Amino acid sequence: MANAAISKTVVDNALPGSKDYFIWDERLSGFGLKVTPAGGKIYVFQYRMSRPGFASSTAPERYTIGKHGKVTPDQARAKAKILAGMVADGTNPKKAEADLLAEVEAEKAAKAQKAKLENELAFSRLADEWLDHYENEKRRRASSVSQAKLVVKNHLKPVLGATPVPHITRANMQMIIDAIPSHQRAMRRNVFAYSSVLFGWMRRRGHIEHNPIEFIDKPDAPASRDRVLSDPELKAIWNASYAIAKPFGPFIRLLILTIQRRGEVAAMNWTELDRKTAVWTIPADRAKNGVAHIVHLSKPAIVELDALAGGTEWPKAGYVLTTTGRTPISGISKAKRALDMKVAEEMEMPAWRLHDLRRTGATRLQKQGVRFEVTEAVLNHVSGAKSGVAGVYQRHDWKDEKRIALNAYAAGIAKLAAKK
Repeated sequence: MANAAISKTVVDNALPGSKDYFIWDERLSGFGLKVTPAGGKIYVFQYRMSRPGFASSTAPERYTIGKHGKVTPDQARAKAKILAGMVADGTNPKKAEADLLAEVEAEKAAKAQKAKLENELAFSRLADEWLDHYENEKRRRASSVSQAKLVVKNHLKPVLGATPVPHITRANMQMIIDAIPSHQRAMRRNVFAYSSVLFGWMRRRGHIEHNPIEFIDKPDAPASRDRVLSDPELKAIWNASYAIAKPFGPFIRLLILTIQRRGEVAAMNWTELDRKTAVWTIPADRAKNGVAHIVHLSKPAIVELDALAGGTEWPKAGYVLTTTGRTPISGISKAKRALDMKVAEEMEMPAWRLHDLRRTGATRLQKQGVRFEVTEAVLNHVSGAKSGVAGVYQRHDWKDEKRIALNAYAAGIAKLAAKK
């Protein structure tokens, strides 16, 4: 061991020996330089902690400040002064550093655990999990699954995103519902309803304690719709449908000709169609009321389907109305806007919905003198005419009557479209 005022010159001139040796600073007690046989030079601070109630101090301890090169002599001396002050105050530098490192590691672990939990409980991830459950766990209508996906994608995810679900509040959900324009009552109700189901599922799985939508007032129901299109309006829609992109034009015309529901027509599959018998069979799992439904295909409907098939030989499988070849058509709202623009070129027409085509078709059947029971059968309605005792004992399927009614109805549409 040697004593010297540790400076850069002293450090640079310190040569390695056969074993470790120390140069202790003459000006600051405990501050020193350790020189190793390999030529390493390390600044250290050596100290003793006093023991309260005892005459002697504890065994000496040594704190490594850092290697020469990474630390200058002046920097090392400044750090040693701080360490000396800690010792004077009764704080063991090595223990303080160990405690600090432990605290830092604990904080890192806590943050990592929090991040992991937030990722596992992120709304987007759990919403996707719920959608998969909703679609596959039970047999649900394609339209219901589609609506659930729309609510999550367009209204919930953009706002809630990666938010951990326990942090989602009633205020968050109220804001989402309030952001939907007040005239879109049906959409407000849908967002409320599907959100309630979604958060109820999360609660049952233990992800949240309370359903954040539970105490929100249920949005008002949309006003009852009873719009029936006039002959000029229906003619304008039919003619305008030829001006919009395929397959949306045929979709509109098939809606008119079959008088079936929008979702049922949009997801029409070639496996459900039989050209020879001119029949479209909507399976129970696609029909809104869960009852399989046979729809007669009139000659104009056959013409539309032949055009989509590219001939009289129809495909064995696949969606009839598709832009991808793998999924039913989407973007119907956009196509409806394009249709409205074309209609506007011919006439000024009040607002209308695609469902109005179905109501209009049913009204025209009644005007043709079609029996109410037959109209209900064409629409696949289960109402007073087919429910209760009548539903048990009345097994007539009105097949022939439906064929006659739809043929006459389609002929009327063709006549209307050709009218000058």
